[in-house]
Amino acid sequence: MPQFAANLTMLFNEVPFLDRFERAAKAGFKAVEFLFPYAYAPAEIKARLDAHSLQLVLHNLPAGDWDAGERGIACLPDRVEEFRAGVARAIDYAQALGVPQLNCLAGKAPAGIDDAVLRRTLVANLRHAAAELQRVGLKLLVEPINTFDIPGFYVNRTAQALSILDEVGAANAFVQYDIYHAQRMEGELAATLQQQLARIGHVQLADNPGRHEPGSGEINYEFLFAHLDRIGYRGWVGCEYKPAGTTEAGLGWRQRLAR
Repeated sequence: MPQFAANLTMLFNEVPFLDRFERAAKAGFKAVEFLFPYAYAPAEIKARLDAHSLQLVLHNLPAGDWDAGERGIACLPDRVEEFRAGVARAIDYAQALGVPQLNCLAGKAPAGIDDAVLRRTLVANLRHAAAELQRVGLKLLVEPINTFDIPGFYVNRTAQALSILDEVGAANAFVQYDIYHAQRMEGELAATLQQQLARIGHVQLADNPGRHEPGSGEINYEFLFAHLDRIGYRGWVGCEYKPAGTTEAGLGWRQRLAR
């Protein structure tokens, strides 16, 4: 049975962020993840993790002005200095919070800039990030995101992410494989997970359509959970979905589907 981490950006979001740690622990989660810690002091988050015996398994590098619609800056040639400052800030948080890996959102491709420039910028930024993370024993993740939810997102398919990571050439850089995003863009979930297992550092989930809890849509999660066990995936599976009702009311999928 996979190990599930509650994504606190998505789950229990009817209460303030710092109160979600307690709710996750009471719901039976042993680990959590979230998009960004930067609105809080590291000590505030660490206190909640420790108080509820939770492990933090993932957060993202700074990704620009999220409230204004930015979804990452790693491919943007005019934001390199900001990206590199964000890497340093993320490492400070990671070391304080004990998180083993950081995810990089590439961002949306701006109009009028050649693809070769965007890719060259992204590769250089990822090389920098991977080297800085390697110094402190952290993994770097790169996440393909579907272009239905985020039109123009630069890295949107598994093969593209792998090709970029080939060019980066860092031993500590992996794909963050989000089952929901992959289903929307390419399908072939089981085959891709098996073929690329050694290059997948983290898995996330949601069902489709609607991005709700497993069992609410077209993805056969009972099969996929058993498949992850069969192929030897030993990492956490982040629950990054939008609960159809309250989070607790929808958690029955863990007993029904992950047996």
